[in-house]
Amino acid sequence: MRTKHVLLIEDEPHIAEAIRFLLGRDGWGVRHLTEGADLVARLAEQPVDVVVLDLMLPGRSGLEILAELRADPATAALPVLMLTARGQARDREAAERAGATGFLAKPFANADLVATLNALLPPEALDAAQSGATG
Repeated sequence: MRTKHVLLIEDEPHIAEAIRFLLGRDGWGVRHLTEGADLVARLAEQPVDVVVLDLMLPGRSGLEILAELRADPATAALPVLMLTARGQARDREAAERAGATGFLAKPFANADLVATLNALLPPEALDAAQSGATG
């Protein structure tokens, strides 16, 4: 079976480890970064199906990183799930304006994270994961 691949950009180690464990149980291959420097170049080297991006990161915000992803033709259509401890409507609206594909406020239910990521999978990735193709 082809593994679904996600890049998690989360600076909080306990949250990152919990997400990695949860997604690994659901068949996802998880790469983790604590910040988004050189993200577009890293994605060119190792593409993923979905990015999970924390809104509040040291150095550069998730919104700045998302803007960089959307500005590059190679990553402009890549699904991005924005996570934030700040779940106010204005945060959701800012993420949507920046091009986030999905949004979850922390704390979130484990099932919600898995369901949201599976829903964000591009059809070709979902088809390959379900058909047992290798990858």
